Amino acid sequence: MHVPFVDLRAQHAPISGELDRAVREVIARADFILGAAVERFEAEYAAFIGTRHAIGVATGLSAIELALGAFGVGAGDEVITAANTFIATVQAITAVGARPVLVDMDPSSYTIDPDALAAAINSRTRAIVPVHLYGQPVDLDAVLAVARRHGLLVIEDAAQAHGARYKGRRAGSFGHAAAFSFYPSKNLGAFGDGGMITTDDDRAAEQLRLLRNYGQRVKYHHAIAGTNSRLDALQAAVLRVKLPHLDGWNAARRRHADAYAARLARRVRTPTAPAGIEHVYHLYVIETGQRDAVQHRLRAREIDTGIHYPVPAHLQEACAWLGYKAGDFPATEAASARILSLPMYAELTEAQIDYVAEAING
Repeated sequence: MHVPFVDLRAQHAPISGELDRAVREVIARADFILGAAVERFEAEYAAFIGTRHAIGVATGLSAIELALGAFGVGAGDEVITAANTFIATVQAITAVGARPVLVDMDPSSYTIDPDALAAAINSRTRAIVPVHLYGQPVDLDAVLAVARRHGLLVIEDAAQAHGARYKGRRAGSFGHAAAFSFYPSKNLGAFGDGGMITTDDDRAAEQLRLLRNYGQRVKYHHAIAGTNSRLDALQAAVLRVKLPHLDGWNAARRRHADAYAARLARRVRTPTAPAGIEHVYHLYVIETGQRDAVQHRLRAREIDTGIHYPVPAHLQEACAWLGYKAGDFPATEAASARILSLPMYAELTEAQIDYVAEAING
């Protein structure tokens, strides 16, 4: 039995008619750039997250970059984020001219350690980018308390947390702004790249709409120095079809996570979510001291897996200029040698979960 890591064909098959109609409608209107589908999806996504504004952009990286820029973060500023995040978080900070400052994770949740965060703040710190990694919201009470105490911006990296909740509120509704990615394999994925920024700040929302579209309010009249980072209308049309299914898909992921845990908890470390946190399991990440052997065994059984991430940000060649070294973030480094992501998607079957569990336990 082949168990794919992600199965987008299984997701798309039941909604293929809706997807085809949505795409054909955009083609018929021919409003491919910032058209009706984008405007409608922005309104629907803002309502879903619970913010006043949602601004569609080209990618998740652009979403973080533009959000930081809209709040004036730039050269001379430091921005704190997690050492175990995907490199896009770090690259977005450097793109605005700021310096990324990395801190270690909480080993129990894989999210940013609030104590390490507080210890990293200095007079140059301007913002925090907490990462809701793997679909689990960070300890937002603790992070926001640190931010308030020091007067810092909070830009949530919610690229893996579409629909996740913290004490009843959606991730992406807590910070000054939040960034989402619609990369195809995300819980809410497009047919290509896409991103979104959510915010309650009216001034920032206006600035973001300028920044994403060459800084223009009216065509060929440019108020500020902007860029080209727009969500395509075709992608917005696809995402509009998928959004009403998202909570159901996330609920299925949680059921699958429970099924994995029931079968695997005696053999490997399985993820858990604290009370008050609604994990959406974008990734289902186990830990084992025999990671490479387990991954090889699963590969031999045609079970696809991943490692998120094998080299922490501070040890990437692209980040050497930051001056970090091995040993600086022990929890992150220890996890990077032990973590393994198992197949996880809403359409996963019980037979597939049993097959994966048997391969690990055997």
